[in-house]
Amino acid sequence: MSNRHLSRSITMQSLYEWDFQISVLEGEDTKKKEKLDIIVKNNIKEYGVDAEKDDFVFDVINGVFDNLKKIDEIIKRLAPEWPIEQVTIIDRNILRIGIYELVFSKRTDVPPRVAINEAIELAKSFGGNSSGKFINGVLGSLYKEKTEKKENADKNKK
Repeated sequence: MSNRHLSRSITMQSLYEWDFQISVLEGEDTKKKEKLDIIVKNNIKEYGVDAEKDDFVFDVINGVFDNLKKIDEIIKRLAPEWPIEQVTIIDRNILRIGIYELVFSKRTDVPPRVAINEAIELAKSFGGNSSGKFINGVLGSLYKEKTEKKENADKNKK
């Protein structure tokens, strides 16, 4: 398993655990962020020998947390027939990772198609029978939307 794939797996598992527990956490985002940081550190110790050296896990976790409301709005917009509360916790957090990488990440070393393929692989490994198709549909729509916007912006510049 590549280091990035392992990092994404740890990220997804941490977000899953946090999302599962967050409904019982009352209070401010600071408490929620502290809980997430503890979960991530524990998961890195348990699953990721080299992941701690890689800032990728923390970049994605912090990016998802910081943009959670915007990311969830994108999920609601792209999957209107699935209220976000009804999307499985696994699928919801895989989508959060994929959307973060496609829209909000400042990293230029992860091509969009790689981010989508990694999300699909996570869905196939951890999700249900239709998770891969669902993740592909949502992230594919987002990628198509972004590509069309970029093409239109490029046409308008000329």
